[in-house]
Amino acid sequence: MRKYIYITLSVLMLALTSCGEYQRILKSTNPDEKLDFARRAFEQKRYTQATTVLTDIVTQLKGTKNAEESLYLLALSYYENKDYYNSGLYFHTYYSRYPKGKYAELARFYSGYGYYLDSPEPQLDQSETIKGIEELQAFLDYYPRSDKVPVAQNAIFELQDKLTLKELQNAQLYYNLGNYGGNNYESAVIVARNAIKNYPYSKYKEELEMLILKARYQEASQSIEEKKADRFRDVVDEYYSFINNYPDSENRKEADNIMKIASKYVNE
Repeated sequence: MRKYIYITLSVLMLALTSCGEYQRILKSTNPDEKLDFARRAFEQKRYTQATTVLTDIVTQLKGTKNAEESLYLLALSYYENKDYYNSGLYFHTYYSRYPKGKYAELARFYSGYGYYLDSPEPQLDQSETIKGIEELQAFLDYYPRSDKVPVAQNAIFELQDKLTLKELQNAQLYYNLGNYGGNNYESAVIVARNAIKNYPYSKYKEELEMLILKARYQEASQSIEEKKADRFRDVVDEYYSFINNYPDSENRKEADNIMKIASKYVNE
């Protein structure tokens, strides 16, 4: 029990001491003293204190021997505090100002990876996702032998899959609308094809191709008689393309049923 009380009091005293020193540092006019405090705050995972102090001195230290370190430490403090937006801004500032700097490789990596960690759900705006892909790809271009290459590549694939899923959802929405207000099946095909073109290695490629087949089938089925034969030929073409790519697909039975109906119109 005494040991527990001693540990609790020690932690409390340390926190009070740190808080008192922090308040004193905020009033200090010595940038080197503030940088020393920021280093220790970062090591102790007091990232908010580190960012506050560093934000106050990065401009003052510009052009000095500590300028590079202070800017990188500010970006990294934001990153560790999970403020990926601000960390991305400062990492970008760092590697733009010091393209061959000591921390340039890490700055480029963390800039992109922060956007990856901050990427929203597919149904939301994907600006951060696109930014993450751009930053990570730039990292791979600059540092193709980095030990972080596999992590960056996997992050890019995941971000691309998120963009593909968003396009799949958009294509599905058009498909569900059917002929309401126009030929939405054609719009579904266009969106799905563009997604396949832009992200050919996505894990959603099979779903996109199946959706194209289904959209072509619905378009043909709901056409006037004069157009049915030509449109069902398109369905047949899509069917063979699909089964050639995915002969063991879970959707094979549905695809075969579509083909049976389509072949009746084509062979008439």
